[in-house]
Amino acid sequence: MEKVLMKGNEAVAEAAIMAGCKHFFGYPITPQNELAAYMSSRMPQVGGVYLQAESEIGAINMVIGASATGVRTMTSSSSPGIALKSEGLSYLAGCDLPAVLVNIQRGGPGLGTIQPSQADYFLAVKGGGHGDFYQVVLAPQSVQEMVDHTFAAFDIADRYRVTVMILADGILGQMMEPVSFNVPESKNLPDKNWAVTGTKNKRSKNIISSLFLVPEVLEQVNVDRFKRYDEIKKNEVRCEEYKMDDAEVCIVAYGAAARVSKNAVKMARAKGIKAGLIRPITLWPFPTETLLKAADKVKAFTVVEMSMGQMIEDVELATRCKKPVFFHGRAGGTVPSPDDILATMEEALQ
Repeated sequence: MEKVLMKGNEAVAEAAIMAGCKHFFGYPITPQNELAAYMSSRMPQVGGVYLQAESEIGAINMVIGASATGVRTMTSSSSPGIALKSEGLSYLAGCDLPAVLVNIQRGGPGLGTIQPSQADYFLAVKGGGHGDFYQVVLAPQSVQEMVDHTFAAFDIADRYRVTVMILADGILGQMMEPVSFNVPESKNLPDKNWAVTGTKNKRSKNIISSLFLVPEVLEQVNVDRFKRYDEIKKNEVRCEEYKMDDAEVCIVAYGAAARVSKNAVKMARAKGIKAGLIRPITLWPFPTETLLKAADKVKAFTVVEMSMGQMIEDVELATRCKKPVFFHGRAGGTVPSPDDILATMEEALQ
C-alpha cells in the first residue's frame, strides 16, 4: 500500500476514522492539538461528529454517553488534561464501556512543560482513576505504530469492553514519518447487545450504570470484570525483543526512549558488549513472562525512561529481583542520549 508522510498526531486521527470512529470529543492542549484539529476537519467529511467540549471533564463525559450507545468513540489530550479525565475513566470502567484515549505526554508535574515526557506511566498503568480497574495501555515507538496501535485499540476496547490508552509523547505526536494505512479485519468482536439504542418494543431496556449499592453485588461485578482482565493478560500481551539471543545486559524501554535505546544497543555491540533490548508494547498488561525468562540469562537490566523512574518498579517485580536493575532517566522534556545509556550499561556489567 502506498505510504504517505504524516505527523503522528494526524496519523492517529486518520487511523481512528478508518477504524470506524465517527465520534470525537476533545479540548485543546499542547502537544496533541493537531490530532483534534485534524478531527475537526475530517469528521464532517465522513459524516461524523467533532465536538470541542467546554473542558477535558466535559469531553470524557461525552465519550461515556456516546460509548453507551455502542458507537466507536475517542478522545485525546496531554498529561494535565488526562489527569482531569481520570474520574471519567473510572466511570467508563465501572460501566464496562469501550473507548479509546490518546495521551501525547508532556513534562510535569503541574503545567511543567510542553516538551516530551514519559512521566505518565503510573497514571496510565496503575488504573488512571479511583477504584479497582485497569485500562489496556499501548505504547508506540513510531508513527506507523501509532497507526497500527489505533486500529488494535478499537478492537481490543470492543472485545473486552475496556478503555484502551495509546500512550505516546510529544516526540511521536509531532514528528513526521511515512505511514501506510492497512486496515486489519476485525475478527471475533462480540455484539453490543448491551448498548442503549432504544428498545423498539423488541427487547427489555438496557441500563448503563456504575452504581451498585449492595456490597455483594458490587463485589461480584468486580470479580467478573477481573476475569476479563485475566483474559486480556492471556491474549493481548505484546513486546519486542531485539538482539536478546546472547545478551548479557538487557535494556528495557518503551516508546521514543526505545528508539534511542536501540542505537545504544548497536553502539554497545560495536564495543563487544552483548547488549539487547526488551521493548514492552503493552504497558498493561506488562510482558512479565518475557522479562522473567530474560532474568535467567542476562547479568543485569538497564531501564531507560524519559522520567525520574516509574516503569523500573514493574521491571523489578517482573524479574523478581533475580538480577540487578539499573536506571537511566531524563526528565523535564530532556531525551536520553545513546552515549549516556551505553555508560549506564557498562556500569551495570561492572
